[in-house]
Amino acid sequence: MQHPEPLTIYLANPRGFCAGVERAIDIVEAALEKFGSPVYVRHEVVHNRFVVDNLKARGAIFVNELHEIPDGSVVIFSAHGISQQVRQEAQERDFQVVLDAACPLVTKVHMEVVRQSKKGHECILIGHANHAEVEGTLGQYKNPEGGIYLVENITDVQQLQVKNPAHLYYVTQTTLSIDDTQKIIDALKVKFPLISGPKRDDICYATQNRQDAVKTLATQCDVVLVVGSVNSSNSNRLRELSEHLGTPAYLLDSPQMIDWQWFEDKKIVGITAGASAPETLVKQVISALAQHREVKEIKEVHGIEEHVSFSMLPLLRDVKIKNVFKENEA
Repeated sequence: MQHPEPLTIYLANPRGFCAGVERAIDIVEAALEKFGSPVYVRHEVVHNRFVVDNLKARGAIFVNELHEIPDGSVVIFSAHGISQQVRQEAQERDFQVVLDAACPLVTKVHMEVVRQSKKGHECILIGHANHAEVEGTLGQYKNPEGGIYLVENITDVQQLQVKNPAHLYYVTQTTLSIDDTQKIIDALKVKFPLISGPKRDDICYATQNRQDAVKTLATQCDVVLVVGSVNSSNSNRLRELSEHLGTPAYLLDSPQMIDWQWFEDKKIVGITAGASAPETLVKQVISALAQHREVKEIKEVHGIEEHVSFSMLPLLRDVKIKNVFKENEA
């Protein structure tokens, strides 16, 4: 019986945690350290099953809505941001403390929607319906004379009707496909020539860098693995991007999801990770590949180095945390 050829593994750079995700996880860990368990988190703090399960084991309780949280509790909002209605609801409750773990880049989009709302301008949000970030951004617009409209694709743009096309502003979900989003922006500018938007689109640096890295990876590999959860928007975009470039790609939460038929007649495997996936999961996937098939080489693909960090919430700056996910990577 002929043995399969050894694999070469290429690792995308950058990959895995971004600054917003690290900050959100740090906030939950610091709150557990400062206030003890339980702490309540509205929605998954980041979209990664491994991270959420780990924080659950340490005393975090994840809920869908605030009415599930008892008075006197420590409450944390997820990295995806919240609507003004949810914020108001929290203020009206008797919680011990409320901590907002929203990514500062999401907050930037929120502030722009609020500014446009106050001006009486209408907004168009490019994003995916029902995503937590999108629901929070839609909930920033409060001007009854105007409106905010969600578009997911060019067909939505073509069918869109607004009240005042002379005063339109677009914003975007931060975790979209850069290429697909640009096509939608171009379509908006054709249909609404007076529309304006941010000087740079709102897709975050980490999303852009990881998509650029996958473009490089896909050209060099026979198959690409994207470590990330099925509900992670940025992870799904990485998988789609590789496939659009002609390289089959698969999204997996853990090594247990690997289908070994993916690697039949394949010699070079690329691995990346979404912005909410810890490096320890990448290492587990590499280990699983090595146990099943000989690995000839593991190569880090050169990419943009990231040096972005976001400051801790003032209330938690005095707390020393273990940062268990980075410990697992050591």
